[in-house]
Amino acid sequence: RTEILMPLSLSSLAHQILQEGLIELNCHFTWNLMLEDFGIPDLEMRISEELEFLDIKNQVGMLNLRAYVNHLKGQHEEALQSLKEAEALIQGEQVGKRSLVTWSNCAWVHYHMGSLAEIQTYLDKVENTCKELGSPFRYSMECAEMEYEKGWVYLKSGRKNYIPAMDCFERALSVDPENPLYNLGYAVAAYHTDFDDKNISLEPLRKAVSLNPEDPNIKVYLALKLQDLGEAAEAETHIEEALSSTSCQHYTFRSIAKYYRRKGYISKAFPLLHRALQVSPSSGYLHYQLGLCYHRQVMQLRTSTDKAAQRQAAQQAVLEFQEIVKLRPRFEMAYVCMAEVQAETGQHEEAEANFQKALNMKELYRNLECHKEQDIHLRYGRYQHFHRKSEDEAITHYLIGLKLNKKNFVWRNILGRLERMVTRRARLHVRIVESYCLLGFIHKLKGDKESALHYYELALQLTREVNRQF
Repeated sequence: RTEILMPLSLSSLAHQILQEGLIELNCHFTWNLMLEDFGIPDLEMRISEELEFLDIKNQVGMLNLRAYVNHLKGQHEEALQSLKEAEALIQGEQVGKRSLVTWSNCAWVHYHMGSLAEIQTYLDKVENTCKELGSPFRYSMECAEMEYEKGWVYLKSGRKNYIPAMDCFERALSVDPENPLYNLGYAVAAYHTDFDDKNISLEPLRKAVSLNPEDPNIKVYLALKLQDLGEAAEAETHIEEALSSTSCQHYTFRSIAKYYRRKGYISKAFPLLHRALQVSPSSGYLHYQLGLCYHRQVMQLRTSTDKAAQRQAAQQAVLEFQEIVKLRPRFEMAYVCMAEVQAETGQHEEAEANFQKALNMKELYRNLECHKEQDIHLRYGRYQHFHRKSEDEAITHYLIGLKLNKKNFVWRNILGRLERMVTRRARLHVRIVESYCLLGFIHKLKGDKESALHYYELALQLTREVNRQF
């Protein structure tokens, strides 16, 4: 977010000089992090978890991020305390590049507290260090270490910051291509943005694993990507290695549970998620993963005669999804998954209400990612088709998803479903002109111009015949 400079009680010239120095600083306050108010509690919780439970390599970075979150909440004294802890960790090292971000953040916090002398103290520290390190800039420097620090902050700050994170790590890697930490950051950021089936993260993940052989988390990310690609044997090898690692903690369990849930091994996913929840009971992500496991159970029991077991799994799933939306009211996919479970157990009124909440997310908040919006229309269309027996409504939502025109896995799934439905309708002569027009549109999207033209001509021919009759 862009900072708004508030005036201090200084002369206008002194104020201008101070502002120019602050704006040039390279830190959280000038990096335009895309944080939204609803995401701050979740970020704050993750920071606390990592500082308390994980053997993280960058405690200084996490303390700086916590200080920035404190600032966003108006807690400037707490922000200073976090920065003092960061300074204490740095003191044992040779003063240099790692200090610059912390000192720059200190200057900004003191600015918001109106402490002129302290601002100048930290500006001087930054300036002197930049001069010693040969930077051509007075209050900042450009180097791989700074790009890594910035990329790391973006990576920890949520999904809207993943692409800027990739850019930062890429610039760091252009200077030091074999650096383990730079490769690790780039691979994780790439994994989180790899939604369009381009597999941009596969090779970066392989390289990051080879350079960070003791890190179980990156092995699990690689396993999840390999699972996407159907490379089951190799994926399983990385999961087993991660589980056998002495540094495998609850943070890793959540990702391993996701792997087992997608594989259909719900009995292996449940204990890992429950162990992780003991440490992080307020984690929206963990409740979501647990809800997805119960959701999977409900679908597995769809053809079972044990309806009591299905109802029990559905009840547990709904409870987990309700817990998530209490913690994160704008988590659109939690509403969708809850609706799907309710539809399976005949609670159509509740299912419709939750689908509508998800469908209205874009209008309410205007921050819904394209692939998620497509997925909502896919799932709502599927609900209309199979549970409400309304093919017309299903077609409407499939078309909305296709017109978003992001050609990823979800888009292709929608296209396939629509083609099968419309082909059957044409064969049964249901709204035959409309069906031929839709088949023409579908083949056009598939790049088959000859078939598209064939169906459009059939539709036109039938229209002429109808017109001649009247």
